[in-house]
Amino acid sequence: MPRLPLGDWTDSAVTYLRDHFGPLFDVISAVVSGMYDGLDAVLQAPAPLLLAGILAVLALWLRGLTAGVLAFAGLAVVVSVQQWDEAMDTLSLVLVATVITIVLAVPLGIWSARNRTVSAALRPVLDFMQTMPAFVYLIPGIFFFGVGQVPGIIATIVFSLPPGVRMTELGIRQVDEELVEAAEAFGTAPRSTLLRVQLPLALPTIMAGVNQVIMLALSMVVISGMVGGGGLGASVFTAISQVDIGLGFEAGLSVVILAMYLDRVTGALGTRVSPLGRRAMAAAASPRGTRLWKYRPQTSVAVVGIVALALTAGGMGVLGGGDEKAAVPEADDVGKGRQVDIGYIPWDEGIASTYLWKELLERRGYEPKVTQYDVGALYTGMSAGRVDFETDSWLPVTHRSYWEKYKNELDDYGSWYGPTSLELTVPSYVKGIDSLADLKGKGKQFGGRIIGIEPGAGMMKMLNDTVLKKYGLEGEYQVTTGSTASMLAQLDRSMKAKEPVVVTLWSPHWAYSEHSLKKLKDPLGAWGKGDGIHTLARNGFAGDEPKVAKWLRDFRLSEKELTGLEGAVHKAGQGHEQDGVRDWLDAHPGLTDRLAPVG
Repeated sequence: MPRLPLGDWTDSAVTYLRDHFGPLFDVISAVVSGMYDGLDAVLQAPAPLLLAGILAVLALWLRGLTAGVLAFAGLAVVVSVQQWDEAMDTLSLVLVATVITIVLAVPLGIWSARNRTVSAALRPVLDFMQTMPAFVYLIPGIFFFGVGQVPGIIATIVFSLPPGVRMTELGIRQVDEELVEAAEAFGTAPRSTLLRVQLPLALPTIMAGVNQVIMLALSMVVISGMVGGGGLGASVFTAISQVDIGLGFEAGLSVVILAMYLDRVTGALGTRVSPLGRRAMAAAASPRGTRLWKYRPQTSVAVVGIVALALTAGGMGVLGGGDEKAAVPEADDVGKGRQVDIGYIPWDEGIASTYLWKELLERRGYEPKVTQYDVGALYTGMSAGRVDFETDSWLPVTHRSYWEKYKNELDDYGSWYGPTSLELTVPSYVKGIDSLADLKGKGKQFGGRIIGIEPGAGMMKMLNDTVLKKYGLEGEYQVTTGSTASMLAQLDRSMKAKEPVVVTLWSPHWAYSEHSLKKLKDPLGAWGKGDGIHTLARNGFAGDEPKVAKWLRDFRLSEKELTGLEGAVHKAGQGHEQDGVRDWLDAHPGLTDRLAPVG
């Protein structure tokens, strides 16, 4: 049966929309980005414990003293694991996506409830939207809106829209038809019947739909961390890519706390705003008062409490507090506080060089923002102008496919290290395997698998498309995908157990100094010649920041310097990369002025 080119059609459709409706997507991006930036600024302004107290008062008002105490304790845990800023970024994403989703979902749900033809037409569309894997929505989102928060929010809206529409339709359809007929019999207009009869009675079901929208939005926002959405999603993505169990648990626990808070608060809010819910609360209230842990303050008392917290915080100087950065000497202040967006993929030399430039730019008065991406998202972000530069492009071989696709939107500032080499590697205790040709017929010895890295890495494409074919290893070996950190973790685990294992690796890499490894020779030259590690920047960056562009073009590191820098960053540990860079720079006086001269 001939292959249906559905993927090609979809690709063409997306390209057509991007090329012909670019201004529309720019307007949408500006509106959504403005909403996010405004809300995030509000949530980030107060000191963490102050905002935690305000959110706890909200829980106290809606659910009682126990909920308020538990909410404050949970949010304090988020503060204590240093995930508060990320949690507020995630909350901003969730709230913006939820508001837009509700604005779209409620009218569609009302329309579907009042028109069966519309309901029948929307049902398969909603089924498609809800069953499509969430990751897929990120792909067109990146093409239409670039990387960052906007594609994550748009993908979240699409993914969380169906329950909002369905629950609104269900709530209106469940309203007793006799009540509607009675309203109509008294001459009530259809709009008044909807607003005064159907919607108030359907409100509990609609609020249940809002709750589901928020939960789905939270799950999708975490996924959007893969495309630079930031927040807790970025922490989770970093933990996965670097196999950092501690960070993964901290970020995951923060997601759970935020999800539980939003779930309980929105559930209680649905009861508060629903006439039936308020009637049930009044009937359940004890005439002789309630126990302390069931105490719920009146709305006026809750508002007074929030205002008192804000005033107290202002008087104590904690509102808008933050860590002050060390002042940059006037002679070194080239950047004057201008922001530079740096992207990187979680490869060791990329992490090390990125945080090196973050430190150098800070010492020169800039405010660099560092964001981790997958390889494809990073190139797309630079081509769209949302990332200024990155320092880890392996050219002309490994990242050839990305360079060929985006070279018209990017500038190559040259190689700062090289030549490099790509290779398959085995532990030195594995005997009889010295070249790629020796792997043939030995698949069972290695469990029929080659431990790979990120699926978007150019090395993985070369391995699957070229290397395995040239040496006749297709079918005998399966290349597992994951991350650089997971590959290194499997290598370490296998070596401790003295098990045979073959992994993807490259030179230079600190693993060769940590372990006794053997590079497999490539007599057929399948890997090609060694790459240089290049710095790429978006078109126009040199015009915006000529000084930084010149520093990047002149950037060079020797093998000794690079391996030393990687070792310092690796020793400092995840989350403290810049501390490792500072220690390394302190041990190399004069290097800052060599790499980023002021004169």
